Amino acid sequence: MHTPAELRYSTDHEWVRMEGALARVGISDFAQDALGDVVYVELPEVGLEVSANSAFAEIESTKSVSDVFAPVSGEVLEGNKTLEDQPELVNEDPYGEGWICVIRPNDSSEFENLMDAEGYESFVAEESSE
Repeated sequence: MHTPAELRYSTDHEWVRMEGALARVGISDFAQDALGDVVYVELPEVGLEVSANSAFAEIESTKSVSDVFAPVSGEVLEGNKTLEDQPELVNEDPYGEGWICVIRPNDSSEFENLMDAEGYESFVAEESSE
């Protein structure tokens, strides 16, 4: 499992990369692996106000349909339109070209409260052993 140290992670397996005042969001390598082959991504609408921990997008794989949860509250500024034609990028490059959306966070402290890479790896190990 690849877990970039510069990102923060939610208990729902989303990652956040702060880019100035904006948050780029995707799903973790662990999550994409658990989903299997991604065949469709329903992106959140631009302008949508999301609340942390609420479902705001969907990913459909050959195994199931899963919600994507907002790791931070704010306004969706952009969705990754490339995923409409290439949903497999979520599997191939979850921390790069497979990102889901960009959010303008309402409260920067929400980012600080997310897990760092080490904490996320421990969380996944604990969750996997249950």
